[in-house]
Amino acid sequence: MSEQHGPTRFGFFIAPYHPLTGNPTLQLHRDLALVELADQLGYTEAWIGEHHSAGLEIIAAPEVFLAAAAQRTRQIRLGTGVNSLPYHQPMMLADRLCLLDHLTMGRAMMGVGPGQLATDAAMMGIDPVLQREMMHESMGVLVRLLRGETVTARTQWYHLEEARLQLLPYRPEGLELAVASTMSPSGAVLAGRHGAGLLSLAASDPSGYEALLPNWKVYTQTMAEHGHTVDRSRWRLVAPMHLAETREQAMREAEWGVGHLVDYIEKLSGRRAPWHTSAGAAVRQWTGEGFPAFGRATIGTPEDAIATIEKLAEQSGGFGTFLLLGLNVADWDATRRSAKLFAEQVIPHFTRANRNRVASLEWAHANSERMIGGLTAGIQSAFEQHGQALATALDDGTGA
Repeated sequence: MSEQHGPTRFGFFIAPYHPLTGNPTLQLHRDLALVELADQLGYTEAWIGEHHSAGLEIIAAPEVFLAAAAQRTRQIRLGTGVNSLPYHQPMMLADRLCLLDHLTMGRAMMGVGPGQLATDAAMMGIDPVLQREMMHESMGVLVRLLRGETVTARTQWYHLEEARLQLLPYRPEGLELAVASTMSPSGAVLAGRHGAGLLSLAASDPSGYEALLPNWKVYTQTMAEHGHTVDRSRWRLVAPMHLAETREQAMREAEWGVGHLVDYIEKLSGRRAPWHTSAGAAVRQWTGEGFPAFGRATIGTPEDAIATIEKLAEQSGGFGTFLLLGLNVADWDATRRSAKLFAEQVIPHFTRANRNRVASLEWAHANSERMIGGLTAGIQSAFEQHGQALATALDDGTGA
């Protein structure tokens, strides 16, 4: 793999997915603790989802969660992953994100999408067929508002009359936007039209994996058509991972919570999963053919994680940020160890953080004979000089 293809930034994409058997208050606070830990370990980003139904993904307002996370962190950038545009009046959403951007001193990012859960849309009386059209209608207005324009617009679901934001984004270059993309090219088209980044949520799904390059081509073509500059560093890929010191240990740890994901998949699809015979069978399925919606998981060692990311880099042609999909399949202690292993052994591989240290040791090795020879000669010279001084001192009677 070419070095320039690998990502140089890393973070978490947290929906989140929480077992129905746990304490939801503590679960949310563990999500905050994970973002805080990521900040301490040098991860660069954390993205938080928006969902309103089905019980497991229990953060309904990512900007509220991120405001709390901002108080516990110093450097990590904080993104909505993603705001479902059909669920919000666009001016109100833009206002909230600008407020978050100022509260975080410019660390906020805005991810957008049409809305994933059909149950969310159903409760709001939104026709799923219209969600992508609504997303396009909202995005066009959002971009203009965030640029400081005054907007008058009327659709079937919102009306703006000389609308403007009284508070613009924190930085002069504006608020960074990213559009969710899975298999279809619709996200790539929307991102390219407005010069936003691309957030590939299904990078480890077999179909999503195959769609990476075609969607990127659509994205670059659309960017060019609308006069925007393409930058691969703004492309983010998401995949599930859990790491341990050995592959066997990682698999055992993932068995702890994989059942709640399987149950979630079954209930949303209305179908019984044939691999729901045991936790071990489910983990093997997940790391083999993969789960619907969740794709294939890398459950193993840091070396396994590096191999997966390198394959994604080769398949895509290169991207800027890799995001770990937070799934809560291992208990809290194992989840923290996994995050630390990734930060300690995977991130430096791609950022080449130790390249000068390695070069320094190699230089020392290549010159060891000369250096050791000089050191030996110096020591011998010191002995000779001190020996002469001692002899002189004894001769004139000053020696003890």
